[in-house]
Amino acid sequence: MSPTDPVDLTAQLVRCPSVTPEEGGALVLLQEVLEDAGFACTRVDRGGVSNLFARWGEKGHARSLGFNGHTDVVPIGRREDWTRDPFGAEIEDGFLYGRGATDMKSGVAAFVAAAVDHVRQTPPDGAVILTITGDEEGDALHGTTALLDWMDAHGERMTDCLVGEPTSPDFMGQMIKIGRRGSMSAWFTVKGVQGHSAYPHRAVNPLSALVRLMDRLALQDLDKGTSHFDPSTLAVLTIDTGNPATNVIPAEARACVNIRFNDSHSGESLTTWLRGMAAEVDAAFGTVTELRVKISGESFLTPPGPLSDLVSRAVAAETNQVPELSTTGGTSDARFVKDHCPVVEFGLVGKTMHAVDERVEVAQIHQLKAIYARILRDYFA
Repeated sequence: MSPTDPVDLTAQLVRCPSVTPEEGGALVLLQEVLEDAGFACTRVDRGGVSNLFARWGEKGHARSLGFNGHTDVVPIGRREDWTRDPFGAEIEDGFLYGRGATDMKSGVAAFVAAAVDHVRQTPPDGAVILTITGDEEGDALHGTTALLDWMDAHGERMTDCLVGEPTSPDFMGQMIKIGRRGSMSAWFTVKGVQGHSAYPHRAVNPLSALVRLMDRLALQDLDKGTSHFDPSTLAVLTIDTGNPATNVIPAEARACVNIRFNDSHSGESLTTWLRGMAAEVDAAFGTVTELRVKISGESFLTPPGPLSDLVSRAVAAETNQVPELSTTGGTSDARFVKDHCPVVEFGLVGKTMHAVDERVEVAQIHQLKAIYARILRDYFA
């Protein structure tokens, strides 16, 4: 049987309009391809989100290599800004165009192609597991978490996992992610006393307090970084009052910040710090501040070791690049997988992900399949 073409599979996936939370036919396509190669597949849909679990080999095997990825994509934005059909998968000048071409339908296609060929040609002593979600670009409440919950309930286990997100900023093989910063957002509502702007002593201005609080937070040096992480950051995203009048001190003002934090902190410790900072400002200004926090994920690290070494060797062999072990970037579903088993991330160059005219080099799709194929061979050797 001829090798599975990862470029053709990528093109088929791109033609599926799977904008979160729509399945768009992508998981149906993957299930057909995987079942034809002998994978046992189960749809694990929850909360209106479509997910796919697939396993080749025995359930509960002591050696089970997992892959986690997603087929949902972000919206295309304005259609008129695209020079190609966002779901056309057109190939021109060595690039395949379309939403999700980089993030991350090509990554899914490359691993599926490598896994299908591997189990057909050299059936491994172990299991190959794929967990593919349709909710990575959305709220991520019923995607990979649903798959992991289902696996726990049904005795399914990965011993190691590879996440196929784009990981390299500039060139193929540049970077492997061995961890991620935590991410949290905090919304402040500062309440004062409304009054006439000509008589500020009769009011309690929440804006004065809020501006002071935001300034103090923005200037705070959260840490100096750790052995594997850059310094944590805090960004003020918005300050709002909704006040159209020029002679009224408002009764209420709101703001939002986002924090990307390393392993010096936890979401809980930062929440405590934010409450303390707000309380100090309230005491100085006579305001009352309410705080709402959403923790999207805690920071985590898979220490350099057998799994990262395995992936590094495969990347170096196929690209002649020694990849950097990094924890930079935003969040990914690895933040959920890390509670299940050791996890690292490796995928394509991410320059055009989420952009107009998103595209991927066709040659890189073949190269990524070769890297994944080598990882499979070496893992079960």
